[in-house]
Amino acid sequence: MKLLLDSTSSLLFSLLLAQLPVFSYGTVLPHRRPSDLDKLSNQTRNLMKLTQELLKEHAFDSDVESHRFRSLPEMSNRSANDLSNLELKPTLSQLHADLKLYEHHFEWLNRVSKKHQHPAVPKLVEMIKEMKSLINLLHRQMQKIEAPKLTNPTPSLPPHLPYHFDVLQSSHELLQHFKLFCDWAYRAFLSLKPKASAVQ
Repeated sequence: MKLLLDSTSSLLFSLLLAQLPVFSYGTVLPHRRPSDLDKLSNQTRNLMKLTQELLKEHAFDSDVESHRFRSLPEMSNRSANDLSNLELKPTLSQLHADLKLYEHHFEWLNRVSKKHQHPAVPKLVEMIKEMKSLINLLHRQMQKIEAPKLTNPTPSLPPHLPYHFDVLQSSHELLQHFKLFCDWAYRAFLSLKPKASAVQ
């Protein structure tokens, strides 16, 4: 009799073990929806990746004369140490204004690159498309929290560049500068996430 009970217990135990994978697969954990700041940081990271890919291309692998563009956002006064002290509305407004400036510069670069039939034009077009998408996403977030929209004066850029090397230099400097901006913006969005959650 004891042997029968032991056999029955073992059989039941084996059946329960066999059902465990079914139970675990059948249990669906609630999926956390990404917040608006998650979306902003993810899209900024994608832009940074595109920028790095463009910089890695041989066409941009050259020493360049820096400070050709005085109208780009100032990055030397932004450090990782300041991230914890950022305020939500002013930071989002400033990042939006900065992105609009970069958009203006990269659209100009796209025009002059096309005239020189630059091989990186398709990837540049993709990058500008991603940038516009990020600007729109950021603008919607600003509207939600009623952050003011800042406007920068539109910088005057030359209608064309005479030499192919000028295009390379301009490309390299803009991309290097924008990579720094994306890195800082990505960290800023992550640090602002708790503050954004508190207001929404």
